[in-house]
Amino acid sequence: MAKNNDDFVDIASSADVNKVYGKERRNDPPKRKNKGLARRIVVLVLSMIFLLAGSGLLFYYNVLDRMNFKDLEPAAPAPTGSTGETTTYSIANAGSTLLSSDNVLNILLFGQDSPASEQDHGRSDTTILLSIDNVNKKLKLTSFQRDTYVSIPGHGDNKINSAFTFGGERLSIDTIESNFGIKVDKYATVDFSSFREVIEALGGVDIELTLEEIKYINAQIDVNDQTDVTSFLKYDETKEKQMVHLDGYQALWYARDRGEESLGGNPEYSFSGDDWDRTSRQRNLIQTIITNLRKNASLTELVAVANKIGPLVTTNLKKGDITFLVSNMMTYIGYDMEEMSLPTLGHWRYGTTSDGQSVIAIDDWDGVRKDVAKFIYEDSVSSSSSSSKSSSTGPTTAQ
Repeated sequence: MAKNNDDFVDIASSADVNKVYGKERRNDPPKRKNKGLARRIVVLVLSMIFLLAGSGLLFYYNVLDRMNFKDLEPAAPAPTGSTGETTTYSIANAGSTLLSSDNVLNILLFGQDSPASEQDHGRSDTTILLSIDNVNKKLKLTSFQRDTYVSIPGHGDNKINSAFTFGGERLSIDTIESNFGIKVDKYATVDFSSFREVIEALGGVDIELTLEEIKYINAQIDVNDQTDVTSFLKYDETKEKQMVHLDGYQALWYARDRGEESLGGNPEYSFSGDDWDRTSRQRNLIQTIITNLRKNASLTELVAVANKIGPLVTTNLKKGDITFLVSNMMTYIGYDMEEMSLPTLGHWRYGTTSDGQSVIAIDDWDGVRKDVAKFIYEDSVSSSSSSSKSSSTGPTTAQ
């Protein structure tokens, strides 16, 4: 059985503590008496360590208290399974079994348009599953195309990003779990205005962009009259790719870039692209930030950044969860990074709904579930020879 994700392991209860602080062995030689000075030095050093550690913990828990914790209503009952290191599961019918593992933490990341009220959930144009794979030492990013046509529990068939509009994080998680068969452990949400502040808290981001991507960002700044809060990117017209430094406003335009014809009514501002390109840019931005932190950040700096970012994030990660993640952060940012976009190649087509919506229709649900399961859990899952090219569990669209 999978462990409860809310469990917090207190290292003070480790059996190793007894080895350090337990009774002396009977055969130990007698101690020499003239060690008063050494003992006082040890006590002094330990006191200083505990004092500094205590102050650090007070500061750190103050950081945690500033985060916006929002637990979710319990999900509807669903069968669950574990995919630990030695257990494998057939995924031919993954829609009725949620795959999970003690060794993989799945955190669903939402990029949200600012809601108009507390009752309004807003829209989630960005949905990325971050999987921390401690078996294969990898960080994995899985994007869900927002126009993917899925079954939304209690709301019929619709585009996947409609789940957030109808029911916020809870319904979005239920939708992803019921359609793709992957257990979501936790979530974190940042609205787009806060996204800018997150980038600023990180000191901006150095990233390599194409010439067209740079021109797109500058065009959005121009069309939206933002020169009072940011600036145009400088670039070399002769270079197809070049390094630039993005502030919060610039990074947000990059993350939302899916191309556009005649932006702002200006035919000179026409850019190629689609939502696949946009989700690729979002994953690239996250990977670039992690790479920059890997190269430049210390644990102290990460905690300082968390102090700034904390109030901007809404999450159901509890203090114990966050403490564990932060204490292992220097390990995690050293993991290799991989990415995937759903639905996967060969299993979907563009379709039209009965009310005229253009959507991404999945024809082979078993194939998509197999791809995402193998990507996240690798050798912990096995495909079944009985998988078919068609599935009755997904929604239907017009040809």
